[in-house]
Amino acid sequence: MNHNEQMKKYYERCDINLIKGHLKELLTAAKKEIKQIQVEEIDLENMVLIDVRESDEFASGVIPAKTVFTIPRGKLEFAVDDKLVDLSDHQIVCYCLKGARGLMAAKTLKDLGFSNVVNLEGGISSWVNAHKPIKNYLGYFILETN
Repeated sequence: MNHNEQMKKYYERCDINLIKGHLKELLTAAKKEIKQIQVEEIDLENMVLIDVRESDEFASGVIPAKTVFTIPRGKLEFAVDDKLVDLSDHQIVCYCLKGARGLMAAKTLKDLGFSNVVNLEGGISSWVNAHKPIKNYLGYFILETN
């Protein structure tokens, strides 16, 4: 098979409609396995929070838990040994901006052997919309809405 034929097959496999369909299936399957928790259930003192957004998103602020890690979703598997193994007896809460990356991160951690992993439904957006504080390099902030 020549290069052009290989590329044509590759692009056929990468049809955006097929990818969207598969992602929806993956998210649906993950929702069946991973418990979703609400903002009110977050225990900032005893739960381990993992913000799986990208590094440029962290600057806007994180949920100010006693134990919070900022590990981008794409690097999660590689950070497990260094950061999370010793905390595997704690409940681990994954979150992102709106919930999908956090859900997939929680599923990944479960697949890696972590048994007490949940996802914050709605991500940090639900936290901020509930008028809970976030922390960034300038301090603590609460979103004001009209």
